[in-house]
Amino acid sequence: MPRRPRIHLPGLPLHVVQRGHNRDACFFAEEDYLAYREWLGEACAATGCQLHAYVQMTNHVHLLLTPPESRAVSGLMISLGRRYVQYINKTYRRTGTLWDSRYKSSLVQADAYLLLCQRYIELNPVRAAMVDDPAHYRWSSYRKNGLGQRDPLLTPHAVYSGLGKSEADRLANYRALFRAELDGEAISDIRLALNQGQPLGDARFIDRIERAAGQRREIRPRGRPPKAAPGDAGPQDRLPLEI
Repeated sequence: MPRRPRIHLPGLPLHVVQRGHNRDACFFAEEDYLAYREWLGEACAATGCQLHAYVQMTNHVHLLLTPPESRAVSGLMISLGRRYVQYINKTYRRTGTLWDSRYKSSLVQADAYLLLCQRYIELNPVRAAMVDDPAHYRWSSYRKNGLGQRDPLLTPHAVYSGLGKSEADRLANYRALFRAELDGEAISDIRLALNQGQPLGDARFIDRIERAAGQRREIRPRGRPPKAAPGDAGPQDRLPLEI
């Protein structure tokens, strides 16, 4: 079955995930995380995309951003991916691809799901048991969104800015969202939307996207997980993937 075309719409937040090829690592040293961040910032500036949240995991990346026009995200991912792969191949004297062939993306209904999506992204290292608090993980947007530390990569979304009249209020209210565990059903909804390239939102939002795209975007029900192929690596042999 042919893949559905991605839907990127101006002014609508988009949750993007790019994974290492065959679940392999895409960051190997501190310098790699820093290089990616630098080029991510340059790509956002060049395309006009506003970045609201992110996390750099060992073998995948989450971005939550809003593009000014529909082609901006593809331009950002192509530019960023090309520069970073060239850097990794040169630095580690390797050849070939680094990323999976296609990044995954899902439009996000801002008023109902944007903060949920930010929490999902910034709690990734906690779910992967790498840290017990998102503030302890260096390579994410939580220290800016939750603690107020400087991060020039980020542009707050209006929904985040509405958490309080002052910065202190916004930070406190945002941290309060992390006191409760993320609901399992919410996690499943976010993952399913990403895996199927579908919008994350209520029925009215999905109807709006369908009309804008001229195609149905109904989320397909999940089926049974595929059986592992002979010789396929078990979970213990893989880095954390989509946590």
